[in-house]
Amino acid sequence: MTKFVPQCRAAIAIFAAAALAGCSIIGGNEQLAAAPETAVDAADASPDYLIGPLDQLEIFVWRAPELSTNVTVRPDGRISTPLVEDMVASGKTPSQLSRDLEQSLRRYVKTPEVTVIVSNFSSTFDQQVRVLGEAQQPIALPFQAGMTVLDVMVAVGGLTEFAAGNRAVLIRGKGAERQSYRVRLDDLLRKGNISANVPVLPGDVILIPESVF
Repeated sequence: MTKFVPQCRAAIAIFAAAALAGCSIIGGNEQLAAAPETAVDAADASPDYLIGPLDQLEIFVWRAPELSTNVTVRPDGRISTPLVEDMVASGKTPSQLSRDLEQSLRRYVKTPEVTVIVSNFSSTFDQQVRVLGEAQQPIALPFQAGMTVLDVMVAVGGLTEFAAGNRAVLIRGKGAERQSYRVRLDDLLRKGNISANVPVLPGDVILIPESVF
């Protein structure tokens, strides 16, 4: 099981208390929409991903393979690529960074076209998927491209015998853009209903309540 320093445990505990309080306010997941069923829909329902320190980036410059490269965002949030030194990457979307690189490369390349892909996310809280409540091993997992609820539940060892899996809640986004969705973990794990398997995104939190007898 993944180990965390005490500060990380405390932060997760605080988040869990606040999130569970929020769930009690809405009075159960009957009022929640189902989680988006495709990766495209999930991305549309979440704020744009912002690059962070230690993210690994694939930078592709069309018709200029000598300028294409793979880089890791430094702890100071900057990157260096061929012909471009110390550009701020942290806090930008991949599209924004692409446009900024194009602007810098125009001094050397005619009409450059740059694509930036985040190939590996860092393990900061914003890039983790956290599972709280009635899971066998409630932990925080580093997000991986293509990850689904089923992948997450396999990693945490499934539900406890006391879990109310079909009342689980997926929390996505921050602040005013935060959304809560219903996820049907009982249907997925205990009934094998694959339609209940939905994509997860970096920063998602899955809350699994206890059954009320």
